[in-house]
Amino acid sequence: MSLKFDLLKNSGKSRLGILHTKHGDIHTPCFMPVGTVGSVKALKPEDVAQTGAEIILGNTYHLMLRPTAELVNKMGGLHKFMNWPKPILTDSGGFQVMSLAGLRKITEEGVEFQSHIDGGVKHMLTPERSIEIQRLLDSNITMCFDECLSWPVEKEKALASMRMSMRWAKRSFDAFEQREGYGIFGIVQGSMYKDLRLESVETLTQIPFDGYAVGGLAIGEPQEMMFEVLDYTASALPDTKPRYLMGVGKPSDIVGAVLRGIDMFDCVMPTRSGRTGQAFVRGGFININNSCFKDDSKPFDEKCQCPTCRNYSRAYIHHLFNAKEILGYTLLSQHNIWYYQDLMRDIRKAIEEDRYKEFADEFLSTNKC
Repeated sequence: MSLKFDLLKNSGKSRLGILHTKHGDIHTPCFMPVGTVGSVKALKPEDVAQTGAEIILGNTYHLMLRPTAELVNKMGGLHKFMNWPKPILTDSGGFQVMSLAGLRKITEEGVEFQSHIDGGVKHMLTPERSIEIQRLLDSNITMCFDECLSWPVEKEKALASMRMSMRWAKRSFDAFEQREGYGIFGIVQGSMYKDLRLESVETLTQIPFDGYAVGGLAIGEPQEMMFEVLDYTASALPDTKPRYLMGVGKPSDIVGAVLRGIDMFDCVMPTRSGRTGQAFVRGGFININNSCFKDDSKPFDEKCQCPTCRNYSRAYIHHLFNAKEILGYTLLSQHNIWYYQDLMRDIRKAIEEDRYKEFADEFLSTNKC
């Protein structure tokens, strides 16, 4: 174990903690903006840091193709390359095993990908190669290589996939180079089947990972089903290690998952929504493309202290989107990430004051997001 996690307080199953890394501390529960190719879309790293984000996510598959992990390493690692001095977590490429199904071939050894960039060059991603790439990127939190299945899936296929992912997890751990301030997380799989999830947890917890992630959720299943899986999966994971729900998600997903004991989250939603005109606000969201905002002098959210809300009106940003000006994407994405970080600050405060259940009940009953 190379990362230190301090669990400071519980409020029900919800947890307040600090994860210590070489590049700084991460206060949990936390939300990680997604910087897939070494960039949080439409924003400078300085803008992301200003929101209060303490860690971002990068992607092994995308960075290994372009500009290559070797080049990033030559430039001093991803922190220096993209001017982000804070912690970085890297996905292992396992999500692309699902999302690029038409461009890959899976064997016990690993996954052979046909590049989505040029469609011709083939790349072999094994657990060992995935770990090597993440080390070259200088990722503070390395994720073990796994297969993420789509949903729905037959139990027999989910069983075979989960057990292969568990074999890959052991290979990933064995390939990981232990360094102070760096760590590796295992990933629980098993689709929506309780016995498979619990078998996955039992297998992974026999390996001394620095943390444990729950993968294969938020892929189209109803929210109630996701929460049901978390009810028994999170409580089966060690209390002394951070718990990460991968690829989640909507604000209500996050609030409900923290209620069940999850500590870490990531999702492209704040910036993806920011590029399509959807702004998250207290109580729900608005679509700035709607004509009702063309002469609206108010900010997105009058309680928000982000630079966008302090300095720009809905009318101006409506105009930017109508004119297809890039600045509109920047301002709205900045606001959305700020909203998510505000939400995490409110969550941590509610846990600290031991009133998280009341906070979650109120949020889930009054917010339409």
